[in-house]
Amino acid sequence: MPIYTQPEDTDDMSPNNPILPHHHNLLWDVLERAFEGVVVIDPECKIIFMNQTYQDFLGVRDVVGRHVTDVIENTRMHIVAQTRKAELSAMQRIKGSEMIAHRIPIVHDDELMAVVGTVVFQDVRELQALTATVERLRQEVDYYKEELRRKLISAYGFDQIIGSSTKMTAVKAFAQKVAKSDTTVLVTGESGTGKELFAHAIHADSRRAKGPLIRVNCAAIPEGLLESELFGYEEGAFTGAVRKGRKGKFELAHHGTILLDEIGDMPMALQAKLLRVLQEREIERIGGSRPIPVDVRFLSSTNRNLRELITAGLFREDLFYRLNVVTIHVPPLRERLDDLPELVLSILEQLADSTAIRVKTIDEDVWRVLKNHSWPGNVRELRNVLERALHLMDGDRLTSEHIAIPLSEQRESVAGVKTLKQVVRAAEKAAIFNALAATNGDKIAAAKVLDISKSSFYQKIDLYTMDV
Repeated sequence: MPIYTQPEDTDDMSPNNPILPHHHNLLWDVLERAFEGVVVIDPECKIIFMNQTYQDFLGVRDVVGRHVTDVIENTRMHIVAQTRKAELSAMQRIKGSEMIAHRIPIVHDDELMAVVGTVVFQDVRELQALTATVERLRQEVDYYKEELRRKLISAYGFDQIIGSSTKMTAVKAFAQKVAKSDTTVLVTGESGTGKELFAHAIHADSRRAKGPLIRVNCAAIPEGLLESELFGYEEGAFTGAVRKGRKGKFELAHHGTILLDEIGDMPMALQAKLLRVLQEREIERIGGSRPIPVDVRFLSSTNRNLRELITAGLFREDLFYRLNVVTIHVPPLRERLDDLPELVLSILEQLADSTAIRVKTIDEDVWRVLKNHSWPGNVRELRNVLERALHLMDGDRLTSEHIAIPLSEQRESVAGVKTLKQVVRAAEKAAIFNALAATNGDKIAAAKVLDISKSSFYQKIDLYTMDV
């Protein structure tokens, strides 16, 4: 049964909101059947109505005439009665759960008539489950926000670049000096030397360190997609375009740094657009009609000889001079063999975490084998050789037997004499660049000129660009 005090004179209605007498009981039935908890108190803060839903939730009976604070925990109904100021969508903790409460004073002719309160709740178990779900989702959002933040900041600093040889010390000192400015930097070096580490460290040591570092691998992204990746696109720019368009890498790097990795592999058509970005510091999305200013620092890296690519007609000379404001050349491992012990120990420590194999002793002959190798793959190759060696070990002692380097790839230091393999590689590389120059950069035509298959041609390009 509903619990309320029904006015004796049902005709005594407000002149501003007349209700016919026969509708009076209907009004109370509506309040009684409401899904939310409803409570009404008089000016003395005593309950004159509480619907059954609210009673069942609180587990109370016979509440009419009782002070509201004796019945409802953490209520502010009595405070609203004093202030006459409504409180909407306020949080109220009842029975250990957070509820949404509305408290509205009813004032007529400057006299407080009553205070109406409603509480939105569900079954306690459903509410608790919902609260747990919301908390879990909040934790997941926080996790992914942190992961995104880590992706957009530098993964390495100068302290993490291993090497104390004369050459590496000089390169790191110069890179640290350059990092402080907004100068455009070109990082060169063979494959596997650590060019990306230097790019990350330069960003981390710059005034843009708190901004994003966006990396674009110009060789890994298909030519047809690279433009949209870099510049973004507007809605409807092409079939399959994401609704509302999408920002490109340049926009994502705003107030930060963009790293154009393998810049030597950028298609000629896009090189012209990149040159405009470098000059104007603005981009235009595919399908767009307005320029978008971008505040970014440009870092680029390559393992190819850009001057040779210019000669072969594969790289714009004006773009080269824009990118080549400051060049940092990372020396190959064979030119800094003094760093081998430090590199080996650092790599073995890293591999111990991922393989659970720890080396306690390294034989002297291991150093002889490592120093006699030419390391065409540089530090990346060294890591692979050491990882294979760990799986060949039976105990915790590393010997030369575990270092799987074919004898044909090892070298003996003979001043001024190149191996036959080195001579052949140099000749093939020169032939490839000459063929590309003769065919205006057409790789398929160049392969036909050299009388080799297209797949062999691409394999040789991948092989010989390591030495450029």
